[in-house]
Amino acid sequence: MDWGILGQQILNGLTIGSMYALIALGYTMVYGILQLINFAHGEVFMIGSFLGLGTLALLDAAHVNLPIPLALLVAFVVAMAGAALLGMAIERVAYRPLRASPRLALLITALGLSIVLQNAVMLIVGTEDRTYPEAYTEALIDGFDIGAIHISYQQIFTLGLALVLMTLLTILVQKTRMGKAMRATAQDPMTAGLMGIEANRVIAYTFAIGSALAAAGGILFGLTYSINFFIGYQAGLKAFIAAVLGGIGNIPGAMVGGLVLGVVEALGAGYVSGTWKDVIAFGILVVVLIFRPSGLLGERVAEKV
Repeated sequence: MDWGILGQQILNGLTIGSMYALIALGYTMVYGILQLINFAHGEVFMIGSFLGLGTLALLDAAHVNLPIPLALLVAFVVAMAGAALLGMAIERVAYRPLRASPRLALLITALGLSIVLQNAVMLIVGTEDRTYPEAYTEALIDGFDIGAIHISYQQIFTLGLALVLMTLLTILVQKTRMGKAMRATAQDPMTAGLMGIEANRVIAYTFAIGSALAAAGGILFGLTYSINFFIGYQAGLKAFIAAVLGGIGNIPGAMVGGLVLGVVEALGAGYVSGTWKDVIAFGILVVVLIFRPSGLLGERVAEKV
């Protein structure tokens, strides 16, 4: 076995897996509180990617010559803020009025909203693939070698930023008043309300945080691959698989599930065939649902009493 190739594939898998994890966190946070699979979340990821691209294009068009790190920071701030507002709007307009309805109604609404957002972006930006400006992508291509493994700055940036965002989310949920309010609302919204916690506000913030993380993943994706109006569909499905793999409703599980899925996909593409990576991903979902439906780290969905 060529250990250099194995190490390279694992690194590649961790890189794409960290993007899956950022999207999966939105799925698992919303499900943990509402028991809702927000299938429009993949489109938020896609829109976040386009917001980042649009921000960089506007900076270039306005001849604002910022250093590349600062320009990327501006793109991340704009995209994450825009996606957060979009997530809150989705919750307020599409889901809140149906919260007392049967879950099937919410599921159909989520699927319909996904199609609406996807086609709206298609009408606005067209169907052709778009790429981030070369000045930003080429700055991240170079890297260094450790033995037979080439580590690009893009991979370091992606893994590093994803790790920072996941750590900040964990601190937010576990150590802050908002995090305690989110956990209390997930446990029992009615009792949380009696304790002075406004459930609607907590749920809106949950959508905002998950959407912002998805937008960050969208920019990381755009810095590596071309983007179009359809990327949210496939990435959203992969992230959903990652959330189920780790344990739906379990935030650390979403992180682990995304990384594991990315590594398995990369190994499958490297040692089997790139055309089979989607088959492998959905095969993992089937196996997990059959043999361990609670996921690797177990579900964290409170029982409503």
